[in-house]
Amino acid sequence: MVMEGGEYSGTNDSELRASVSIDVTRSASSSLRWRSLSSLGAHPSQVDEDIESDSVSEVGDIGDRALHSNRYSVSGSFNFSSAEDIQLQSYGFWCHDPTASHAISTVSPLPEEIISPLSTDAIVRDEEKNQASTERIPKLLEYGSCMTHLAFFGILGVLTRYLLQKLFGPRVAGVTSDQTILYLDLPSNMVGSFLMGWCGVVFKADISYRSDFLAIGLTTGYLGSVTTFSGWNQKMLELSVEGHWVFAGLGFLIGLFLAAYSIIFGVETSKCFRQLLVRSSGYGVASSRKSWRVDSLKRHLAVLAVCLLLLAGLWSMSGILMRQEFNSSSSETQLWLACIIGPLGVWVRWFLARLNGRGLGKTGLLKWVPFGTLIANVSAACIMAALATVKREVNTKTCDIVATGIQFGFLGCLSTVSTFIAEFNAMRESKYPWRAYIYATVTICTSFCLGTLIYSVPVWAKGDN
Repeated sequence: MVMEGGEYSGTNDSELRASVSIDVTRSASSSLRWRSLSSLGAHPSQVDEDIESDSVSEVGDIGDRALHSNRYSVSGSFNFSSAEDIQLQSYGFWCHDPTASHAISTVSPLPEEIISPLSTDAIVRDEEKNQASTERIPKLLEYGSCMTHLAFFGILGVLTRYLLQKLFGPRVAGVTSDQTILYLDLPSNMVGSFLMGWCGVVFKADISYRSDFLAIGLTTGYLGSVTTFSGWNQKMLELSVEGHWVFAGLGFLIGLFLAAYSIIFGVETSKCFRQLLVRSSGYGVASSRKSWRVDSLKRHLAVLAVCLLLLAGLWSMSGILMRQEFNSSSSETQLWLACIIGPLGVWVRWFLARLNGRGLGKTGLLKWVPFGTLIANVSAACIMAALATVKREVNTKTCDIVATGIQFGFLGCLSTVSTFIAEFNAMRESKYPWRAYIYATVTICTSFCLGTLIYSVPVWAKGDN
């Protein structure tokens, strides 16, 4: 702070610059967004609703939209060039974390016409000059880094989901099984949702400050692959096809309830941990600037090389182990196949996420609906049901291994509960909480009804149940 005599108090200069820049950017982003909409004749209440719709529908992921227009520089942060892009930051983090201002330091400078005429003008202009002088990362390297991080962390997510299934399954802890409403993927969905509160909400800006590719890999790649919506939906279909309709309904309700409270618990515990860090060690912008981060082209290339080596090692190991165990009937064969094809599901889901917050048509109807996540979950659930039908019809060991590997790997990574529940939680805490329940109902009912037509009806027709 500046004292009356022109002297500075104990506040660090870099922290002052960052906090002032953040405040100006926030106010200017709202002003830009409001101005662009009001120029089209929109009512102020409609403007606020549109901004909030963008925020809640984009809280989970926006896919490759963050890489468009060459907005990424070697400084290690995305250069948002419009107020709409600024809204793509974590909704829950900005709105609910009182210490968020200490971490968000990756917002780009503002255009000249919206810079405040106060003393912050020189600060923002200086930041703008520094950003303009930085070297841009080639777009091919951007996509390559994203795809590599997504693939590597996606495989780790598949392995974690498998370990959680075995740990809480009937052979070890005996908590989950295929015959009860506590389905096999429930622990992984809860753990992934809990970690989404940490990495995808409260500490997302801190992770992005060091490497945006790491943030994408952790949230979209790892947590999106640890959790699976298609596996959840398929287990409820298998209960309903045997006549356990009440169990199937309770399975959806309990699964949604536990996942929703898992992310809430994750957000609350991470907030408390963050406050302890701030109070004990002054954790924030000043300390973050002294920490190691990927802020140069050489470092980006080095990290990419390491990730490529690790990814090649995982793929090679999975291929060798799958070939050795293919003649056996163990579930490890299906696991290694899942590790090989799992990254394909992560990539498809990441590209579909660019539809979040876009709405329908040129007018952007229903912008509050994250259509990218919705399409990924529903399509994965339908393909999962189709493969389950094929397995029952063909009934051979080879078909079972291949189909199960695709289900667990590709479809398990294509669908996600962590992103779905993050969007659900953001809608529930928004101005229109009823949207959360409509979104959840549409996702679950559409997936279950289509799955019933694809899987249950053929089973009933043959009388196999």
